[in-house]
Amino acid sequence: MMITDTLEAVRNASYQLALVGPDTINQVLEAVADALLQHTDELLAANAEDLARMNPDDPKYDRLKLTAERLQGIADDTRRVAQLPSPLDIVLDDRILPNGLHLRKVSVPFGVIGVIYEARPNVSFDVFSLCFKSGSACVLKGGSDADCSNRAIVGLIHEVLVRFGIDPHTVELLPASREATTELLEAVGYIDILIPRGGKQLIQYVRQHAAVPVIETGAGVCHTYFDVSGDLHKGTAIVCNAKTRRVSVCNALDCLLVHRSRLADLPALCAPLQDSHVRIYADEEALRSLQGHYPDQLLEPATDESFGTEFLDYKMAVRTVADVEAAAAHIRVNGSKHSECIVAEDATTAHYFSRVVDAACVYTNAPTSFTDGAQFGLGAEIGISTQKLHARGPMGLREMTTYKWLIEGNGQVRPR
Repeated sequence: MMITDTLEAVRNASYQLALVGPDTINQVLEAVADALLQHTDELLAANAEDLARMNPDDPKYDRLKLTAERLQGIADDTRRVAQLPSPLDIVLDDRILPNGLHLRKVSVPFGVIGVIYEARPNVSFDVFSLCFKSGSACVLKGGSDADCSNRAIVGLIHEVLVRFGIDPHTVELLPASREATTELLEAVGYIDILIPRGGKQLIQYVRQHAAVPVIETGAGVCHTYFDVSGDLHKGTAIVCNAKTRRVSVCNALDCLLVHRSRLADLPALCAPLQDSHVRIYADEEALRSLQGHYPDQLLEPATDESFGTEFLDYKMAVRTVADVEAAAAHIRVNGSKHSECIVAEDATTAHYFSRVVDAACVYTNAPTSFTDGAQFGLGAEIGISTQKLHARGPMGLREMTTYKWLIEGNGQVRPR
């Protein structure tokens, strides 16, 4: 089947999906979760083919890898989405005009959502569950690194859809080729919204070349500012969790900003990181503070490139700043509007940081690792939006809908 034929089939499936009731949608999602666990061995075998082509030392290896435990977690997430209230037909505004017209603003599906993503096979399940629950068909364009895994996943979903009498074109996986990417970017009339999930290069490429509307997600250059009033115990735990919990995800810490008066505490702040062999790129003042207290082989002078980099690895930059204003200025230049954190006990300073820093998620005394749809109580997420139109931050079910106005009249006409 040609890609345009596939896209047209998905568009037609989206029209039929609008007629599927919420109970059936939830039953399908539960059945997908069941099938996922029943076919764990097949999914792991397909994933093993992908893993065999990647160097285990590559940070993306962890994102690519599926395990029985991770599949159980994906199944649990799918069930949670099924249990969430439907995001459709919610009345967002309801008014009667002086002329008697009754206006209602109601949440509705986008129609067809396209998602381009890299070596993250779990995204295939997440995207399907969120799109299906919110009434939209979806077109998936995964990377070649995860192609075997993605095809096994979509094949499993198709089997469940057919069992329920639902058009399997409700979800389709395009070939893992550049040509398929180009066609998806230019799929005007077929795709209503396109969401890239991946690194900075992928997002920039999609934004620059897409002819369809795009919601930017993913790239996260995340900072933590340790203030003069910061609690050392809290800060140490926050920095370690934000940096080492999972280095290959967009909410991982990339740069620690430390108030100059707290440089004596910097070795303690960074001490737990050496257990994970985190390489630190420190500016001159921070470097002097860390030398003799942090392993020399993991310590390097920072360069201009050290700041504003999303490492996705066991690497972190450290910069000394004079005050919260300087920290905010650094983030303004080097951040990606994803997630930023301040460790401070002074309420005025924390309030200033929260108001001035421009990011989708701004934390006070908590790590950026919490930027996640499930952690926010949204169920699974389709990504973290770093833009300001339509959605910002974790995109759960509510963010996967648009709206339309329903107007009821009784013969009114507009005056000339």
